[in-house]
Amino acid sequence: MVVRRYAIVGLGSRAQLFTRALAGSPRAELVAFCDHNETRMRVHTGWIGAAVPGYRPADFTAMLTKERVDVVVVCTPDHTHADYVVAALHAGCDVVTEKPMTTDLAGARRILAARRETGGSVRVAFNYRYNPVHRRVRELLAAGAIGEIGSVEFSWLLDTAHGADYFRRWHRDKANSGGLLVHKSGHHFDLVNWWLGRGPETVFAFGRLFFYGDENDGHTDDRFALDLEASPELRALYRDAEHEDGYIRNQDVFAPGVTIEDDVSVLVRHRGGVVLNYHLHAYSPREGYRVVFSGSSGRLELDVRENEFATDSGEPGRAKLTWQRQWEPPEVVLNEPLGEGHGGGDERMLAELLGDAEPDELGCAADHDSGLQALLTGLAANRSLATGAPVTVDELLAEIGEPA
Repeated sequence: MVVRRYAIVGLGSRAQLFTRALAGSPRAELVAFCDHNETRMRVHTGWIGAAVPGYRPADFTAMLTKERVDVVVVCTPDHTHADYVVAALHAGCDVVTEKPMTTDLAGARRILAARRETGGSVRVAFNYRYNPVHRRVRELLAAGAIGEIGSVEFSWLLDTAHGADYFRRWHRDKANSGGLLVHKSGHHFDLVNWWLGRGPETVFAFGRLFFYGDENDGHTDDRFALDLEASPELRALYRDAEHEDGYIRNQDVFAPGVTIEDDVSVLVRHRGGVVLNYHLHAYSPREGYRVVFSGSSGRLELDVRENEFATDSGEPGRAKLTWQRQWEPPEVVLNEPLGEGHGGGDERMLAELLGDAEPDELGCAADHDSGLQALLTGLAANRSLATGAPVTVDELLAEIGEPA
């Protein structure tokens, strides 16, 4: 059995998913951490009960050589992904990166060039693909359950607990995250690309900062604040680490400095003609999403309710998938509770990424091209917001020197 040597760069909250999975995998050895905050690195080593050498970002490349790293897991803020992915590839490592792959065209150009030059692998952690409910949608569509697909309607609601969190953290600055259209919607755009088996062609978008930000502070309420003291994990990673770098995990969602949108509508024509009508808003009283596929011989509807109100922590969420063929009554394909960790997607994704499971026959594994296609939709939407005009994906590809 081949055991590969892993390093994780970026030791915030999201990294704990990988830290714990690597520590428990027979095919992986966790050999290094890299973060500018020593406290956060110590917290992660404490969780797994093992001494993992810690390095500062300035020593990242030297760390890869000294620790003989095979795979780098990138969990840093989004705008820094390209720096670490490119450096890791040139050091001879493969890469697993949190989504989005990067936040701009320049980063995409650098990653794609480095991958071609080195032949290294870049995997993007699109865990929603591995959710069993989403896999069932993929199976039905691929089997022609509704014939030729004509359109997709996709509405995603982030509640005033989860949605507000993007406005408390570094994500609130579009320069750091690319905005929700790149950071959060990248998940959703990737799902549609995967479900349809084709990428975007033309994108048009409307969006605004409607609810959060200093111009909307009439909504100010203590319930929008995050109680770090109530979570031992968050307190250890952030409150107890503030003295090192000054990073405030719980910023005021109605304070100045918010440059991302909280309400966006996007129209996407995919290659082959399928049209996606997408809406995201981040201030809903409940959380969940609805996806509807309309085809030449029927309709497929997925309705997911993750909670009924923002502070609800009781019953698990629930997914209902309904298939209705032309001239026939609807058939409920599934109606079941959601699994833990992105509907059960996290565990399955990690097993495949770490080599503890065989590659999925549905093509759940997302490579650099999948990362690029999701990113292009978000970047085209951001450009459309700025210009007020439709944006073709081919013009973005031309700017990074990639074929259409």
